[in-house]
Amino acid sequence: MKARTLKKDKVNIITMGCSKNLVDSEVLLTQLRGNGINASHESNSQDNNIIIINTCGFIDNAKQESIDTILQYVDAKEQGLVDKVYVTGCLSQRYKDDLEKEIPQVDAFFGTRDLPAILKKFKADYKHELVGERLLTHSAHYAYMKISEGCDRPCSFCAIPIMRGGHISRPIEDLVKEAMHKAAGGTKELLLIAQDSTYYGLDIYKKRNLADLLRNLSDVEGIDWIRLHYAYPTGFPMDVIEVMKERPNICKYLDIPLQHGSTDVLKAMRRGTTREKQEELIHSIREMIPEIAIRTTLIAGHPGEGEKEFQEMVDFVTRMKFERLGVFTYSHEENTHAFGMEDLLSQEEKQDRANHLMEVQEQISYDLNQEKIGKTFKVLIDKKEGGHFVGRTEFDSVEVDNEVLIDASKFYCRVGDFVQAKVYEATEFDLYATVEE
Repeated sequence: MKARTLKKDKVNIITMGCSKNLVDSEVLLTQLRGNGINASHESNSQDNNIIIINTCGFIDNAKQESIDTILQYVDAKEQGLVDKVYVTGCLSQRYKDDLEKEIPQVDAFFGTRDLPAILKKFKADYKHELVGERLLTHSAHYAYMKISEGCDRPCSFCAIPIMRGGHISRPIEDLVKEAMHKAAGGTKELLLIAQDSTYYGLDIYKKRNLADLLRNLSDVEGIDWIRLHYAYPTGFPMDVIEVMKERPNICKYLDIPLQHGSTDVLKAMRRGTTREKQEELIHSIREMIPEIAIRTTLIAGHPGEGEKEFQEMVDFVTRMKFERLGVFTYSHEENTHAFGMEDLLSQEEKQDRANHLMEVQEQISYDLNQEKIGKTFKVLIDKKEGGHFVGRTEFDSVEVDNEVLIDASKFYCRVGDFVQAKVYEATEFDLYATVEE
């Protein structure tokens, strides 16, 4: 018994879901360590006795993965391999009562804004002096920066407001302080994320203030790239594009989830826009910055999407020729507006539609990439994998977009460094390049 009482707690944080969850885990990790607690993120060590699972509750697959992970660690607890299992994040926020009944072996469930309550379990305090300081769980040369939390949009298919609450912007001075801290630690790229980045500032500055935030962040010394994600199209502030055009360290890249290409389905989705307005917006942005890479996501199989509406979306993708595209299948989510609509398509039919869209996009992407052959790009090296150094241009975000592959047997690159790379071959989603001396 004596040996047992001397054993010091070791905490392992497991993160499911999106980059916004990853930021939350990094903040939790920083606070725990700041309180002198031995904590790590997704450690392979066998001697972690306390597990915190940061769950995702966005769509069915993600929910199932989160539940499976909880059950895996509950099982480990029953075998005596871990002492405590805590669950936080979106799934826990959304289904706390159900989860407490179904999986009583979990020691405590927390919501998405319960960081002080989690710290209390460790007799730890929330340290305000650590605001802006965040331990990264990946290579330090890039960092996600959450500029706001929650969402006020009424989209029919989305449960994020249920899980994350209403929109709350972080003050510009806090974000600049965090950027300076990141730059001092070797971060060269900031990836700005939010549930809705174009809404930024409306709550605290009484106006859309994303352009102002971008200007302030672009003044931070040492930050070479600033990348903008999750920009809601309705009411898009065009002054953001003006700042992007004038500041060389703001990537000519925009992640703008459009969700559909049929006006009727957009109406059913409660997106507050039409296909024509979306096309007009994309044309306006490209007119101002012709070289911009626009990334969007679409949903296949939303209630109300018949063959006609789906074909409208295919035509939309064919016309718009997005540089980057992701497609999700519609997930019928409880307590959302769309849950009351009839979900007529089978999962297989939805997946077939998603696959068809991606086939259309593959050809578009292939054609666009062929145009890059013979051109030289500034490339940030992310990792070495197999026989290649793997990097990205300013037109590509981490893990979701095209990659630049450089033969490691012929060229040496340092992870986290920029190189000038000349493309000599291209496939649908990869560019092969040599390093220019």
